[in-house]
Parts: sequence; structure tokens; C-alpha cells
Amino acid sequence: MESFDWAMLLLRVGTGLIILAHGVNHARGRARTKAWFESIGFRLAELQWLASTTSEFAIGLALIAGLLTGPAAAGLVAVMFVAYWSVHRHNGFFVFRPGEGWEYVATLAMIGAVIAIAGPGSASLDDTIGLAENLSGSVGALLVVGAVGLAAIQLAAFLRPPPTES
Repeated sequence: MESFDWAMLLLRVGTGLIILAHGVNHARGRARTKAWFESIGFRLAELQWLASTTSEFAIGLALIAGLLTGPAAAGLVAVMFVAYWSVHRHNGFFVFRPGEGWEYVATLAMIGAVIAIAGPGSASLDDTIGLAENLSGSVGALLVVGAVGLAAIQLAAFLRPPPTES
């Protein structure tokens, strides 16, 4: 394996474990997560819980395995866009600011975009079955754009933030 392949393996597995941990946290705290979705203004909190938990599990496992890596990485970007728009955008940049800034979600989104565009590397199921080249490069970039578009539709359909006190 080349250094690029080792780097992509490390980036995919590490990022996959991070997002999978988020999915496990949501699955274990179903009532808490649903209440949180409601508190930030998401309608149909049960559906939001199911979508976020399922997405984070699928994205994490797919990145770890390197299977359908481009769509999984694009999905990560979409999840982070929803998190940015619904929670973090008004809290400044740094994650340690009150309400948590958007530093962390931007970092994960950039990692997702890089993985989608660069491809999974040779230590992946995509490479083994011949999908790696078909789902990376400009196709990976288009997957990211499409996933962000779907995230924007989710936000438009379901997010109704509570009014802010003046």
C-alpha cells in the first residue's frame, strides 16, 4: 500500500468511529435525543431521531469498511451541515464557546468532502469490488453537493426554531 492508501485508511476508520459513536449515543439516549430535537425546533422529533441515528450508524460503518465511501462521506457532510445550521452557526467559531461553535462540525464536514473527492484508497471494499474510481473525484464532489441539497430540504421541511427572546 502507498502512503495515500494508509492515510485514507486512517482517515476513514477514525472518522467512521467518531460518527458511529454519535449514532450509538443517539440510540442509547432515544428519549433525550428526541427531546433535544424538539427543543431546537425540529418537527417530528421521532423521525429526526431515527434519521440521525440510522444515518450516523450507516455512515460510520460504511467509512470504516470503505464501502460506498463517496455516498457515506457525502452523508457525513450533510449531517454536519444540518448540525451547523440548526445548532452551531450562531455560536461563533470555537467549539468551547457557549452553545458550542461550528469549529467541530466544519472540521468533520471538510474531512467528509476530502474523503468523497479523494476516494477510499486501496484498503477498502470499494477498491476490491471496483467502485473506488467510480465514486470519487468529480463524482464524489457532486455527491457532496447533492447531499447538502438534501440536508437543506430536510431543514426547510422540519426545522422551526423557537422564537428568540429580544
